[in-house]
Amino acid sequence: MDWFTAPGYWLSRLVFQRALAGLYLVAFLTAALQFRALMGERGMLPVPRFLDRVRFRQAPSLFQLHYSDRFFAACAWTGCAVSAALLAGADSQLPLWAGMLLWLVPWALYLSIVNVGQTWYAFGWESLLLEVGFLAVFLGNDEVAPPLMVLFLLRWILFRVEFGAGLIKMRGDACWRKLTCLDYHHETQPMPGPLSWFFHHLPLPLHRVEVAANHVTQLVVPVLLFTPQPIATAAASLMIVTQLWLVLSGNFAWLNWITIVLAVSALRLPAHAPSPAPGTPLWYEILVLAVAALLLALSYQPVRNMISRRQVMNRSFDPLHLVNTYGAFGSVSRLRYEVVIEGTDEAVPREDSDWREYEFKGKPGDPHRWPRQFAPYHLRLDWLMWFAALSPSYAGAWFSALVERLLENDRDTLRLLRRSPFPPDAPPRYIRARLFRYEYTSWRELRETGACWERTFVREYLPPTRLAGVAQRS
Repeated sequence: MDWFTAPGYWLSRLVFQRALAGLYLVAFLTAALQFRALMGERGMLPVPRFLDRVRFRQAPSLFQLHYSDRFFAACAWTGCAVSAALLAGADSQLPLWAGMLLWLVPWALYLSIVNVGQTWYAFGWESLLLEVGFLAVFLGNDEVAPPLMVLFLLRWILFRVEFGAGLIKMRGDACWRKLTCLDYHHETQPMPGPLSWFFHHLPLPLHRVEVAANHVTQLVVPVLLFTPQPIATAAASLMIVTQLWLVLSGNFAWLNWITIVLAVSALRLPAHAPSPAPGTPLWYEILVLAVAALLLALSYQPVRNMISRRQVMNRSFDPLHLVNTYGAFGSVSRLRYEVVIEGTDEAVPREDSDWREYEFKGKPGDPHRWPRQFAPYHLRLDWLMWFAALSPSYAGAWFSALVERLLENDRDTLRLLRRSPFPPDAPPRYIRARLFRYEYTSWRELRETGACWERTFVREYLPPTRLAGVAQRS
């Protein structure tokens, strides 16, 4: 079938596959380094407890068959190894069918992790990685030219990511329609980056331009993805520039990077393609067309949600995360709150006791500590602490367990932090948590004090608690 393949996208496919493998590697590395404290056998939300109440058909996962921390670690590090092999181009050295099976491995492993990840994995970029990763299985290698239907479906994902996000903004917070959301967003986003302070202090008219450009990129440009070249390439390029702007302004795990990778698949890059084997295997054509028909049929629910006035963000409509709905920041916080956790080793805790603050890696804490760039690496606990500051109900399932682990000086939990104020052999006797309002300093305050934040005490979040009290509550 001459219409089945698009030889002009050979280089686009190559760049897309290697970049996607790199994102897989980051995702598996994040899982391998953080899972024990978050959802291991002694984690804050243990996987075994989750598996006791959830069936395989609700959450397909290898861990439904067997779970142990050692087995989870083996799966995560295997995912790292396979992703590294794909990044190095191992799929191109294999027959077509073997290359497809190699791409299937990280998808199946990561699906297994996401489906038992609970709150820690309840982010849109998890489903997005799985949806894109599933399509990558059918994109082929050097034996065949890129299949046109798979390239179309990748654009279909990119369209839903951008257009869905644009719609939920226009239907959500009024500040998006008034072009004022970025007056607040750079200061109140979940995890600011090293340049977020400067983005916040841009002139207000430029913030209006930012919001207006965002609306154009998300509501107009996506339609152009389905037009002839070079218009589609220009549209995808504009999306890449917009996403790079977002990369500079914050830490959004791999959300921006995987959107860039999707946009790369829509670029028609000039290159001399290798000569593929004569003809495309019939079995491959049938398989790709069958998968395309399935995914288009499954798109009904996401499209229905997208055009609905009650549109929801970041939801999967099937347990395999094959076709999902996306969106971000339908509403924007005007104020930033942070939960500050402190401990003391005094036998009787008082307000004037020696309370020492725990420092997180990414979330704001010490007003003088400048934010760092972590994305595409995902600091899961830091992100959930942002939600905990919005409302204690967001943290009800895991916060008391976090406090308990800190009272025990749990090694795996402390590894999630930047610094513990207590030595390993001398845990605190009491832990407390307090809620502060954080605001960026002005240019003058930054020069005079060196602090990028100023914080104001709001209220007590958790009273002084010792180990026995936490154990009784949990």
